[in-house]
Amino acid sequence: MTNKYTISVLAGDGTGPEVVEQAVRILSATQKEYDIELSFQESSIGGDRYLATGDLVTEEDIKEFNESDAILLGAIGHPDVKPGILEQGILLNLRKKFDQYINLRPVVLYPGVETPIANKTSEDINFVVVRENTEGLYAGAGGFVHYGTDQEVATQESINTRYAIERCIRYAFEYTKNSGRKKVTLCAKTNVLTYAHDLWERVFYEVAEEYPKIETDYAHVDALCMWMVKNPEWFDVIVTDNMFGDIITDLGAMIQGGMGIAAGGNINPNGVSMFEPIGGSAPKYTGKNMINPLACIAAAAMMMGTIGEKDYGESLENAVKKVASEIPSLSAGKMGIGTSEVGDKVIEVFE
Repeated sequence: MTNKYTISVLAGDGTGPEVVEQAVRILSATQKEYDIELSFQESSIGGDRYLATGDLVTEEDIKEFNESDAILLGAIGHPDVKPGILEQGILLNLRKKFDQYINLRPVVLYPGVETPIANKTSEDINFVVVRENTEGLYAGAGGFVHYGTDQEVATQESINTRYAIERCIRYAFEYTKNSGRKKVTLCAKTNVLTYAHDLWERVFYEVAEEYPKIETDYAHVDALCMWMVKNPEWFDVIVTDNMFGDIITDLGAMIQGGMGIAAGGNINPNGVSMFEPIGGSAPKYTGKNMINPLACIAAAAMMMGTIGEKDYGESLENAVKKVASEIPSLSAGKMGIGTSEVGDKVIEVFE
C-alpha cells in the first residue's frame, strides 16, 4: 500500500529556493522505491512577498500548513528587510502557531568530512541537541522606556514555565531511550540565572528519576562550549533552553564540518513539524549554482523519518553521507561542482 503525504514547501529567501529545489527533486526521484507518494504545495512566504504586500504569515498560510504532513523550509532572511522582522514574524510565529516546542539538531561528523578540531573523527562527534523552542529570551517579552533618548531603557525577559520545560526535558529522555543513546546532559547557567535555571535543574532531575537506565550530567553553558571543542565525545544528548540552544548548535555546526551539512527540525510530536538547513539565506550566492544543498537534503531525510518513514529517511541520510565524503569541500563555491550537480550525485546513490 502506498503511503501518501503532503509537504508544504517554504522556499523563502536568498539561496533557499535553490537548496529546496534539490531536496524536492531528490524526494520526487526516489519516493517510489519506498512505495511513497509525496505531493508538494509551494508557499510564497518570504522577504519578497513582505516587501510587495506587507504580509508575513496569513490565515491562508496557516490553513495550508495545517493540511500538510510537514513543512520543508529553505531559508528566511532578506537584505532589504530590517533584521528581526522576518525572523520574528515568520520563523518564531510559525513555531508558536504550530507549537513546535522542540528544536532538534543532530551534530554528526560524517566519515570523510573535515572538522576544524584536531585529532577528532566521526567516532568522536555524534550527539544531538534538544532545544526548547517556544520560550526563554525568545518569547518576545520586554520593551523600551524613553526610546531614542540618552536615558533609554530596554528590557528583554526570559519566560520559563514548568510546563514547557518539562515537556522539552521529557522529549530529550524519550529520544535518548528510543534512539539507543545513553546519556542526557542539561546545559544551563544555574550559578547566575538562579531562578529560571534552578527550575530547569529541578525539573531535569525529577524527570530523570523516571529513566533510571539513562545517565545524567550537568554543564554550565560556557564550560560546555569549551568541552564541545576539546572533548565532543563526552556528549550524547544535550537538552537546553532556547537561547543557549541557538548558540551551541551553531558551534556544533562548525565542529561537524560547517553549515553546509547542518540540518534541524522544529518538532511538534503530535502536529505539523518544520525542517530546515540552518545556514541561512546566504544572499551573496543567490542564483550562482554555488550553494551546498546537502543540509537541506539532510533536513528532508529528517522530515521523512519524523513523519513515519524511518527507512526512507535513513537511506536519504546515508546518501548525503556518501556524497559529503566525495566532494572536496562543503563550503559554498569550494565544492568543485554546482548545487544541481550535488543533487545529481545524491540521486545517483539510489540508482
